[in-house]
Amino acid sequence: MLRVLMFLVPLALSVYAFIDCISTKDDEIRHMPKPLWAILVLLFPLVGSISWLIAGKKRGAAAGGRPRPRQWVAPDDNPDFLKSLDEEKRDDDPRRDDS
Repeated sequence: MLRVLMFLVPLALSVYAFIDCISTKDDEIRHMPKPLWAILVLLFPLVGSISWLIAGKKRGAAAGGRPRPRQWVAPDDNPDFLKSLDEEKRDDDPRRDDS
């Protein structure tokens, strides 16, 4: 079992790093051109993959200043939703006379 893991873990790491490398935009890659990173990952699977994950790609906020995805907010905590309810309530109020 240990022999299988010693083979599968580096293989999975290499496959992940290679796919991540080729699918990353050129402006998010650091230190070397994308084809050189891909060759490094293919020729030296363990060292190349770890190098790519540590140094090859801009991560987080440094990656082009991408905004973080908005988190889901429950309707009763969402001020926009609550505001829309207030507006609907005012529009449906029969006591209100717009004439």
